[in-house]
Amino acid sequence: MYTEEIDINSSALVVEENDSEFICNNLKEELLQMSGKEVLLTGGAGFLGFYIIKTILFWNQRNPEEKPIKLKILDNFIRGIPPWIEGLSKTNKFDIQEHDITQQLPKDIGNVDFIIHAASIASPIYYRLNPIQTMDANVDGLRKLLDYSLEQQKKGSPITGFLFFSTSEIYGDPDKNQIPTPEDYRGNVSCTGPRACYDESKRYGETLCVNFAKQYDLPISIARPFNNYGPGLKITDGRVLPDFIKNVLANEDIELISDGSPTRTFCYVADAVIGYFKILIKGRPGESYNIGNQEPEISMLNLANQITSLSLGISGYKGKVVQGSSKDKDYLVDNPNRRCPVIEKANEELGFYPGVSLEEGLKRSILWYKENSDGDNQ
Repeated sequence: MYTEEIDINSSALVVEENDSEFICNNLKEELLQMSGKEVLLTGGAGFLGFYIIKTILFWNQRNPEEKPIKLKILDNFIRGIPPWIEGLSKTNKFDIQEHDITQQLPKDIGNVDFIIHAASIASPIYYRLNPIQTMDANVDGLRKLLDYSLEQQKKGSPITGFLFFSTSEIYGDPDKNQIPTPEDYRGNVSCTGPRACYDESKRYGETLCVNFAKQYDLPISIARPFNNYGPGLKITDGRVLPDFIKNVLANEDIELISDGSPTRTFCYVADAVIGYFKILIKGRPGESYNIGNQEPEISMLNLANQITSLSLGISGYKGKVVQGSSKDKDYLVDNPNRRCPVIEKANEELGFYPGVSLEEGLKRSILWYKENSDGDNQ
């Protein structure tokens, strides 16, 4: 199902509600299977948590005849408590706890049916500033959740599904003959470079998941996101799209840190979240799935130009694209020149087919950031 275009004068709330409806319409079967069940979400205050939570809340509100999906949220709030999380807490819709996933799980966690482990620093700027914490969340935190799952199985209350968020970064800088990149590509990754704390801990996290799934027959599946973007991603995150849009909203020229030639495919968050729920419910144990778009593969220069053009129509932006440089000498070290997934596995096994075009996703993102341009309030 493809999304409809929204008007360029739409508000951020309209964008969010339209996305939630699109997600739930594409997940009728999966969300119904979660009815009356309890989900444990780690890293709920983060980018992907934003729409995962909104999806469950929207489904519960639109389906009062069904038993609601229950949700427990754990987050250490390392980058602050977003107002939208505070709002949910005040309405008592969900159980939200401040907790560092690298520490022992709360004693009152009880029995849960589904686990989504999204607690990780994913921005290159921030995981390089916090390398040990990044590794601990992806390895030690994951291990605690896997041990909990095993304990539940021994108690006779086995979990129904477990989703681990890995990353497309596990492929490193792929050989040109491996682009688009399939799940069986083993990667070209540095174990000591500036990105290694993230890349290698995610790789080891996948190893943990695969072996727990095989040895203990646990329903653990793995998502490999490819350049997700959209509402919920902090404008101060440091990744390319929020950086470009931050320039636009400040009425500054868009500054390219590279020569503009590296290419990426991008996946709008509404499409991505559909993929993640499908992995949780339909993914095969021990298997990984690329979640992204196979096209268009666009250069950073062309991406900047497209955002400039869209912003002209939305906000009257009159800036231009300029060449810049980073003060960080390691900024582009180990940065892949191309990134593009093969998604046939997700197509065939999960029924995952992205429906939001790049132009539409960028438009929705710009509209949302217009009302959410304060990084401290996201």
